[in-house]
Amino acid sequence: MVTSIILMNVDRTSINEVAAKLVEFDEISEVYSVSGKYDLIAIVRVRTNDDLSTLVTVKLRNVENITATETMLAFKAYSKHDLESMFSLGLDE
Repeated sequence: MVTSIILMNVDRTSINEVAAKLVEFDEISEVYSVSGKYDLIAIVRVRTNDDLSTLVTVKLRNVENITATETMLAFKAYSKHDLESMFSLGLDE
């Protein structure tokens, strides 16, 4: 499983609408509106790097009012929760 965090700048009048569109994507588990340099942060969990590439270069490109993105790959999760088992339910490896 590949986990990534996508930081987004969005047209400020469309933040709520863009967030609502993003959570409809199966690859995106959570979207946060945040303060600071970025407007939205999406948590992405996909099977492969190719799936991430498709999300970023095809699907997100078609969402209106996203003006810029920065994608970060997660190397390791440090959590009290067993995130891997939570998000791998039903996935065939």
